[in-house]
Amino acid sequence: MEAGEPREPREPGPGAETAAAPRWEEAKTFHDNLAPKKKPKSPKPQNAVTIAVSSRALFRMDEEQRIYTEQGVEEYVRYQLEHENEPFSPGPAFPFVKALEAVNRRLRDLYPESEDVFDIVLVTNNHAQVGVRLINSINHYDLSIERFCMTGGNSPICYLKAYHTNLYLSADAEKVQEAIDEGIAAATIFSPSRDVAVSQSQLRVAFDGDAVLFSDESERIVKAHGLDRFFEHEKVHENKPLAQGPLKGFLEALGRLQKKFCSKGLRLECPIRTYLVTARSAASSGARALKTLRSWGLETDEALFLAGAPKGPLLEKIRPHIFFDDQMFHVAGAQEMGTVAAHVPYGVAQTPQRTTPTKQAASAL
Repeated sequence: MEAGEPREPREPGPGAETAAAPRWEEAKTFHDNLAPKKKPKSPKPQNAVTIAVSSRALFRMDEEQRIYTEQGVEEYVRYQLEHENEPFSPGPAFPFVKALEAVNRRLRDLYPESEDVFDIVLVTNNHAQVGVRLINSINHYDLSIERFCMTGGNSPICYLKAYHTNLYLSADAEKVQEAIDEGIAAATIFSPSRDVAVSQSQLRVAFDGDAVLFSDESERIVKAHGLDRFFEHEKVHENKPLAQGPLKGFLEALGRLQKKFCSKGLRLECPIRTYLVTARSAASSGARALKTLRSWGLETDEALFLAGAPKGPLLEKIRPHIFFDDQMFHVAGAQEMGTVAAHVPYGVAQTPQRTTPTKQAASAL
């Protein structure tokens, strides 16, 4: 062939098509990675573990609440509209919600089509116009919260069952009490007195036992007859399971998601860890608590029996995203150690009821 003579086109070789395919797939993957990530589709409520949070639990709204209290709803709404492009600061439930979303990412990696994940719903009696600032704040922090319930001054509690709520967190003690009275797991959440770093990769949830996971049956014995009678009662009834408390169902939901990791051989790498932190003593009354959990087919990853000692120092070591207790004494102790604590207004310890975490004498449980 002379120089400059046009070459005839050649047929592609037998390996050309297969060689081109990986290059095309690499290019597509590169292009897909450049595109903005879509937020995952919200699961159906009946399949998910639904966590309902109020706006004041998720975000700090101290100044806004002051305006509402002192100047009324019209001035409150006006202030919110004027500041709707300013994101709220994170509130006490914020680290908990971020941890829930971290678990969801792990679950979706393992089970891409499953809807058995956490679903966070924002439930608030705010005016609908305030929703713009809430949406802007949620997008600012890249939170996956797609469901809102904004009731414009009315109580949102009547909607919780329609959302299949597994847990309701609010800064409003009256609304939490209303939810508890409706049979919904709920707690009033409080900010810690100081900020403490919590795990970014593992959700840690700590529970008191009596009047939280269990009924207040044993606390009633202590109140009426004292500790000696309580220890006798627990020994006699060691093999009789306690009745369930208001947050038993939430522990059950956490256990269901933990099993999804265990079934993949990831028990030791599970991003959910649960703790029983109880004032019960192990030798005198611990067996009944553990046997009750066993009878329900449940367990906690760790069980700490403190025999009446303060819970705060142990919680400081655990660093849970949230700790549930029925007594304000323990809530206040947790706060002092930098723990986000939530009060469960259930059982005999609520008379007289407290709505602020003031230190007071605690019962043995």
